[in-house]
Parts: sequence; structure tokens; C-alpha cells
Amino acid sequence: MFRTFLKTKIHRAVLTAADPDYEGSITIDRVACRAAGLLEFEQVDVLDITNGARFTTYVIYGGPGEFQVNGAAARLVNVGDLIIVLAYCRLAEAEITGHHARIVLMGPGNQITSALDRPVAAP
Repeated sequence: MFRTFLKTKIHRAVLTAADPDYEGSITIDRVACRAAGLLEFEQVDVLDITNGARFTTYVIYGGPGEFQVNGAAARLVNVGDLIIVLAYCRLAEAEITGHHARIVLMGPGNQITSALDRPVAAP
């Protein structure tokens, strides 16, 4: 049996742009991707803290401080919204004990304020 766990979370990034005419995806600062362990074209969920919208898309690398929603999902967000970006992994029972979720907290200017690994805790 496999279970799905949080792999990584980028928390409280500010949306810098939204382009409905782009083919789709979310453009994310390459440094934030590196800190979070996200790869280009990896599937992510985007949660808009400001308006409650949630959607699934994929990552493309962007420039410093860039967090841009592209394609149809751009109509679900507004520039300046606070967002969370989540990626998940599927783990076999034997892998769960050693799993750590990577949490990247963002601050002003979409700069990383901290990045830490959180282990799975027993209930």
C-alpha cells in the first residue's frame, strides 16, 4: 500500500503576475524551486490564500522573486494575492518513517525567510 504525503510547500509567496494567454503552468523563482526541491514540469497544487481558489498545474522556472500563474488558472487569481504551492509524493509504508516534508517560508519581495524539513510525527 502507498500513502500520499506532502513533499514540499512554498508558503505565502506573493503572486507577481497572471497571464491568461500563456499556455499554462505556474512560473516560480528558480531559487525558491531549488530550496523546495521542485523540478520543472513537476505537478503542484496552488492555493490562493487571498480568495480561496485551488488548482493543479505544473512548474516552470522563473526569474528572481517571480511567481506567475499562467493560462486558464490566471483567471482564478489576482496580482498581489498570497499563495501556497504544494507538491506531494507517494510513499510505501517502509518509507514513511524517514520522510521529511520541505517547508519554504517566503517573506517580503518573495525572498526565502526559512527552509526546514519537518518529519512525519506519530499520532
